[in-house]
Amino acid sequence: MNRKAQAIVLFLIGGAVLRAGFTGLYLRYVKAGLRPLLLAAGVVLIAAAVATIWYERPRRAHTDPYAEERDGGHAHREPRVSWLLVLPLFALILVAPPALGSYTAMHTGTALQRPWGFPALPAGDPLPLNVADYAGRAVYDHGRSLEHRRIEVTGFVALDGHGAPYLVRMALNCCAADAQPVKIGLTGRIPPVLQPDTWLQVIGTYTRKRITDPVGGGAIPYLEVSSSRPVPAPRDPYDESWNG
Repeated sequence: MNRKAQAIVLFLIGGAVLRAGFTGLYLRYVKAGLRPLLLAAGVVLIAAAVATIWYERPRRAHTDPYAEERDGGHAHREPRVSWLLVLPLFALILVAPPALGSYTAMHTGTALQRPWGFPALPAGDPLPLNVADYAGRAVYDHGRSLEHRRIEVTGFVALDGHGAPYLVRMALNCCAADAQPVKIGLTGRIPPVLQPDTWLQVIGTYTRKRITDPVGGGAIPYLEVSSSRPVPAPRDPYDESWNG
């Protein structure tokens, strides 16, 4: 592609990056803390596009106007197929991909990691905990800090091949490419009909029941559900708390 076409592509990419950063679409791709770097990258790309066009003007102004005539009237043009490079860009601008969900969760082993410690839990009934915090305490603290407490946990629903339900959050380290699931099995008063990828808020109590994840062999703890209700998907679908 010639310099002008390159500048147009750079400008479109920079605009798409800025749009993603300002609208929250970036949360489908990277963790929230990377937003300043994403916005800076968008500004740099647009500045590079403008500079390319600006510096191209003098060069074209001094180009020999008879060069094409001396070349037999044939201009050397870049193949049009190179413009196909723009198609993924328009897909990024026009189509917002869904966050990783139940399919990825059930085909990836649980990413539960041993926490650095188990700080005292605050008062509250029910006590809100994220999926990774509940799972970490249930597995590695053997539920000692969870006993005799009602716990409130929110995540999306995933079903295994036998229809058994799990509550899942995708743990994010840097970007969606390295997202891994943390899973909690559900038992007790489970709704009779559950759809995969439905976001669910459950209230329940700790149970010693756990299973081994058939994918990867990690431990999956269970929560004894006493009540549940569907909730809207959060603005940030990924959980970054597991790695700080």
